[in-house]
Order: sequence, then structure tokens, then C-alpha cells
Amino acid sequence: MSRIGRRPIAIPSGVDVTIDGQHVRVKGPKGELARTLHREVIVRREEGNILVERPSDAPTHRALHGLSRTLVANMVEGVTTGFTKTLEIVGVGYRAETKPFGLTLALGFSHPIDYKAPEGITLRAVNPTTVEISGSNKEVVGQVAAEIRSLRPPEPYKGKGVKYQGEVIRRKAGKAGGK
Repeated sequence: MSRIGRRPIAIPSGVDVTIDGQHVRVKGPKGELARTLHREVIVRREEGNILVERPSDAPTHRALHGLSRTLVANMVEGVTTGFTKTLEIVGVGYRAETKPFGLTLALGFSHPIDYKAPEGITLRAVNPTTVEISGSNKEVVGQVAAEIRSLRPPEPYKGKGVKYQGEVIRRKAGKAGGK
């Protein structure tokens, strides 16, 4: 049996979970999330916990078991504490500025880039070289971080660009390093 899938998900106080067949809705202090799980996965509520079960040991059911449990656990965590990703901007003149619609980024192009935040996502330039992305939906937070990073990915020679906090960029020597 899946080690992840069989663990129960504790429902914290202040969180309301509604299970209607395969449709799971979680409401908490940070917002509301809803998701429809695969039709063959069984989700039920028991004594302040959410349990995810599979009908058989078929490979597809085993794969869906842990995935479904993790998706529901991320929903519960998202509405209670939320998720945050931090991006670092490296380069001379590269900076970010918080605007009411999202961010304005200067990334070495001839024009500034305006990035509009999707619904439920908060973008904040902690300082000109650090951007914080936060929200209750883990998938959307990660997608927004990837989209901002893709505007100017870090390059291997000087390391300039937008990178995740803690990401290690493998550096190349360049022309002079060959001699």
C-alpha cells in the first residue's frame, strides 16, 4: 500500500471540508479551494480526518492513491498557512517593483515587463532584487514563479537572470578559461 496515500489528513480547526462524491471543497482562513479527483479514488471523512483509498492494487490505482492524497493535503495546507516561493534577480540594473496589478520588472530588455498577478496570488518585491510569490494554491504559485523565471532565465557565464532562491547555477568558464 502507498506510504503516502494511507496517511490520514488531519483537518485543523477553522477549516471546513466538504466531500461530494469525487468533488472536494476546502474552505479556510486563507481562501477556498475545490478540486475534482479521479473517479476511481475513494475520499471519505472520518473523525476529523480525511482518508483517501484505492479500489485495488492495480498500477494505475496505486499511482492515483498517493497523488490524490497529496493534492487534498496541499489544499488543506494552502487554506491554513498558504504557500510562498521566492525568486532572486541577479544582474546590474535588473530589478523588480511592486505595482497594484502585480510587478514591473527591468531585466535588461529595452522595455520594462509588466507581469499581472492571477487571481488569488500576491506578488511582492521585498527589495529590488527579491520577489515573493504567495497564495493558497500550490500549483498556481509554482506556475507563476516559473513564468516569471522564464522571462529571463539565469545564464551560465555570469549567472545573470531570475532564479529561485537557493537555486545553484552551474557556471561555465568562457573563452579565456580554455587557455
